[in-house]
Amino acid sequence: EDVISEGERPHEVHVVLEGFACRYKMLPDGGRQIMAFLVPGDFCDLHVAILEEMDHGIEALAPSRIAAIPQDEVERLTRTSPALTRAFWWATLVDEAVLREWLVGMGRRSADQQVAHLVCELLQRLRAVGLAPGDRFDLPLTQAELADAVGLTPVHVNRVVQHLRGEAFLEWRAGVLTVLDEQGLTAFADFDPNYLHLRAAAAA
Repeated sequence: EDVISEGERPHEVHVVLEGFACRYKMLPDGGRQIMAFLVPGDFCDLHVAILEEMDHGIEALAPSRIAAIPQDEVERLTRTSPALTRAFWWATLVDEAVLREWLVGMGRRSADQQVAHLVCELLQRLRAVGLAPGDRFDLPLTQAELADAVGLTPVHVNRVVQHLRGEAFLEWRAGVLTVLDEQGLTAFADFDPNYLHLRAAAAA
C-alpha cells in the first residue's frame, strides 16, 4: 500500500524502520517506473518540508514499519543540530547519487549487468544496516516489480535472473536472495560502491 501518494501534501517526514519500500511514478497508460528502493534507515520524503507536495509516490512492497516525524520537528532539528543537518544533507545527496547510477544503468548497461548491479547495490546497502548476514538478504519483490525498477519486461527479467543463476552468481528463492559469488557478480556488473558513500556514513 502507499505510504504517501503523488500530489499529497504531507505534514510528516517518513523513515523506514523495517521492511522494504520504493519510490515510483505512474504513467497515464498504467505503466509504473520504480525510481528507488528504500530499506531500513532510509528517509522516504525528506524534501517535502521544502517542496510541500509529493511529485511521486512511496509504496511499501512488503510488511513494513514506517516512522512519521512531524515537519516542524524536522525543521527544529535542522536549526538546533548541525550534525543532524549534515546527516539530512548526506541522505539527500546519496539519494541523488543512486538515481544517477540507475540512469547510467538503464542507458548504458546490458539487461544482465543492470540487474546484477542492482543486486550488488542492495547487498551493500543492507549489509551496512546489518540485514545481509552471510551474503543473504530478504528481497520481497516480484519479478514484475524488479522489471519496473530496471525498465524491462517481466519476461526479460525472468531470463536475466535465470542467466545469473546459471552463472552461479546468485540464488533467489522464497523471497531470499543469496549471492553465491560476490567477486564474480561484482566484476560482471562492473560495480563500484563508491556512489553509495558508505565509508563517509560510517565515519560520521
